[in-house]
Amino acid sequence: MSFGEVLTAMVTPFNEDLTINYEQAVGLANYLVDNGSDGLVVLGTTGEVPTLSSKEKVKLLEVIVEAVGDKAKIIAGTGSYSTQASIDFTKEAEEIGVDGVMLVTPYYNKPPQEGLYNHFKMVAEATDLPIMLYNVPGRTSRNIEPETIVKLAEIDNIIAVKEASGNLDQVIKIRSLTDDNFKIYSGDDSLTLPILSIGGEGVVSVASHLVGNEIKAMISDFKAGKIKEAAQQNAKLNKLFSTMFISTNPIPVKAALNLVGKEVGGLRPPLVELTEELEERLKSVLQEYDLVD
Repeated sequence: MSFGEVLTAMVTPFNEDLTINYEQAVGLANYLVDNGSDGLVVLGTTGEVPTLSSKEKVKLLEVIVEAVGDKAKIIAGTGSYSTQASIDFTKEAEEIGVDGVMLVTPYYNKPPQEGLYNHFKMVAEATDLPIMLYNVPGRTSRNIEPETIVKLAEIDNIIAVKEASGNLDQVIKIRSLTDDNFKIYSGDDSLTLPILSIGGEGVVSVASHLVGNEIKAMISDFKAGKIKEAAQQNAKLNKLFSTMFISTNPIPVKAALNLVGKEVGGLRPPLVELTEELEERLKSVLQEYDLVD
């Protein structure tokens, strides 16, 4: 199975007092699904998951599943550096009715490859949900080596990986050693087209908050054999892709959404707002793409 081609790693909207704005979350979810997103990854890095309480996580999943669960795949970020906590939250998410879960590499405690394998295997054995692995060594300090991913792909409900290592050689190795049923998603907007070209399925995107239809069109063109058109679209979007990372994600994308009129509020500490200089730079790029006046 596939979760789709464009999965948006959804931001978590906040009120002025930094409580979650659930009504705005529902509005944003509907907007994303109507504008190119086949699915939503809720409670990922972009959703500021480290600063959300357990109650908030559960309620956010509940309102999103109720709002758009009938028209998009909802994937819950349920992984952490504790195997037991990951199992417990995955079971909760399954009861809520999500379509799948995304499990980040255990961070901070730096398990060896055998520990990583056991961690993901134990979570997979505790649920019937399909699982996407999330490899992001820049944040976790641990790379899931291709050999470990290949071994995990043999487990029936581990069906995909979000590859954010930035290492295309690694992606090629994973693709060459797994069958086509195992889906590879780019974890970087700027690498979506290169990863498609070596056998990827799609992207878990940040920029799709702003240009979801364009990203969807690029992927559709590529898969339809319109390689030149896909390359042109990728080149056109490249500046926006890079601008979403002028500061720590999700700082720029939240600022961008507020600038284009999608009120998602501020950021919980320890994240901070963009500097005035960076906000001006962001606004200038959004104007280039006709996203703001």
